[in-house]
Amino acid sequence: MSDRDVFEYALLRVVPRVERGECLNAGVLVYCRARSFVAARTHLDEHKLLALDPGADVAGVRAALRAVEGVCAGGKDAGQAAGDDPGRRFRWLIAPRSTVVQPGPVHTGLTADPLAETERLLDLLVR
Repeated sequence: MSDRDVFEYALLRVVPRVERGECLNAGVLVYCRARSFVAARTHLDEHKLLALDPGADVAGVRAALRAVEGVCAGGKDAGQAAGDDPGRRFRWLIAPRSTVVQPGPVHTGLTADPLAETERLLDLLVR
């Protein structure tokens, strides 16, 4: 029996001007059903964002990223999703949307530690 479990992840992308299609990675969502785990970690490179759009609403983007982290964390910060299980919160967060903060495609892997995997992916794909 393996000590690793299947997990899914998606990048959070900031698309400051949807009509241009340019984006930057600003976070990662990780879900592991076997461990009832869902988490988001974010990191916004303000200089890159402003290079793409000098008029970008940096505070608004930061608030949207914090909201994603809150939904993953559950509790009062999750709003209406507070009572949902981790899988349902993950599925809601990865649903396509046409906002400034958008989820990318879902990928899969194996992990023994979903929290460490979240940090590893943030370092590898976002920072």
